[in-house]
Amino acid sequence: MDGQTTSLADYAGQVVLVVNVASRCGLTPQYAKLEALQKTYGERGFTVLGFPSNQFLQELGSNEAVAEFCSSTYGVSFPVLDRVRVNGKNAHPLYTELKKTKDAAGKAGRVTWNFEKFLILPTGETQRFRPKVEPDDPAIIAAIESGLGN
Repeated sequence: MDGQTTSLADYAGQVVLVVNVASRCGLTPQYAKLEALQKTYGERGFTVLGFPSNQFLQELGSNEAVAEFCSSTYGVSFPVLDRVRVNGKNAHPLYTELKKTKDAAGKAGRVTWNFEKFLILPTGETQRFRPKVEPDDPAIIAAIESGLGN
């Protein structure tokens, strides 16, 4: 959100949790658990990458408003990047690729709602967790720890 360009290559060798976030959603309290993951695992080579999206009409109107909300409401320390589209013909290229990942039920495709999570391991393997799967779900924790090598 600071005008800098970033790439997943900047996070090579790390475990990355990509999440499409929104400030006015029933799932918004997940920010607190995302921040807890960042604090717990950040020094070991893990990061959350938040991608605000208004595709479900629940995000604030500007990058500045989103940044202020994240900082003042949840004390977010992980990177929150520019607003993106996650579905449709104008979806961000990262999401075009991530949506090919199947979830635990074997289903790929559209991002279904805010706070859908994609865990990218240093090997390039990606795991998908649907919006209602909380960031501290045992499956996510196990995958993070496995990717970090415990």
